[in-house]
Amino acid sequence: MRTLVVFTALLLAACGNKGDLKPATGGSLPTKPYGAVATPTPADLMQAPPQTRPTRSDEVLRSSEERRGDEFELPPQN
Repeated sequence: MRTLVVFTALLLAACGNKGDLKPATGGSLPTKPYGAVATPTPADLMQAPPQTRPTRSDEVLRSSEERRGDEFELPPQN
């Protein structure tokens, strides 16, 4: 009996809808953002912009350069 319950739960967890995303019945897509040329499609809304997943950059550690002199760094006045 327990095996049947586990098997049924796995079977139900495995079935899912893999179709295209559509707005809810009676609903519509979000309005066009201010300054955008066209209204984004559902596929466009699902893609993360590059700012949310930045790439790692270690270039600063590889190319160290001597700093140039700071002409405004003056000794303290007594």
